[in-house]
Amino acid sequence: MRPLAVGRGELDVWLLPPPDSPRDVPGHELDDRERRRAEAYRRPEDRQMYIAAHVGLRRVLAVYTGLAPHRISLGGERHGGGGERHGRPVVLGVPGAPQFSLSHSHGLALVVVAQSRVGADVQRVPSPGTAEVCLPTLHPAERRELSGLREADRTAAFGRLWARKEAYLKGLGTGLARGADRDYLGEGGLAARPPGWMVGNLPLCPTHVGAAALLGSGDRQVVMRAVGAEYLYGLDAVERLQALPPGLRSMLRDPHTMPEGR
Repeated sequence: MRPLAVGRGELDVWLLPPPDSPRDVPGHELDDRERRRAEAYRRPEDRQMYIAAHVGLRRVLAVYTGLAPHRISLGGERHGGGGERHGRPVVLGVPGAPQFSLSHSHGLALVVVAQSRVGADVQRVPSPGTAEVCLPTLHPAERRELSGLREADRTAAFGRLWARKEAYLKGLGTGLARGADRDYLGEGGLAARPPGWMVGNLPLCPTHVGAAALLGSGDRQVVMRAVGAEYLYGLDAVERLQALPPGLRSMLRDPHTMPEGR
């Protein structure tokens, strides 16, 4: 089969489940750096989630590159002074390879694929306590918006906001080292969001919130695929993923062209 191509005006979203058993995950597809990072996790369940998410990522990327998962070389987008690569991960040595971002949290992994720079975040719906602790770290305008909401609404709004913020910072390649208070990603003033980026939440399950950030302008179509464990971890996973039809479709709206209050 020919490699899958993501459309210029599209964002492909893959929802990846954990395996039914740790024995189902072929850890040999990971590189040495991924194995070292996996071993750094103290809790076995966290280690298995990391391994499963990165095996899933490699199998999804195989669909777009035509390479076997273990032959895909991943590294940071820029070289460091010591010869190491840093920053947002990219596919190395494959001209025209798509941009991607991976996030995983509490039993769910999210991979987004696009032609332009992209970031993604998924996390379990936060508790009210988590929202209150993180509130002071936000942009001043975001704090004002959330403080005016009832506790139940504030917790849900914080979860959506934090997912948007992490997706954007991953798209930049800085992560939270940039500081959560520097950029406005709230809902009350869409035109005040970072220029040149489209950032929005994704329709996920009730237990998780997710978001994607895409460099560029103009509305983009989001094509989502929810993958079953039997598709992702079988011996013919890449072929089955390639043949998996698109599921839910939605839109990632350009905030700078949307009416205020929408």
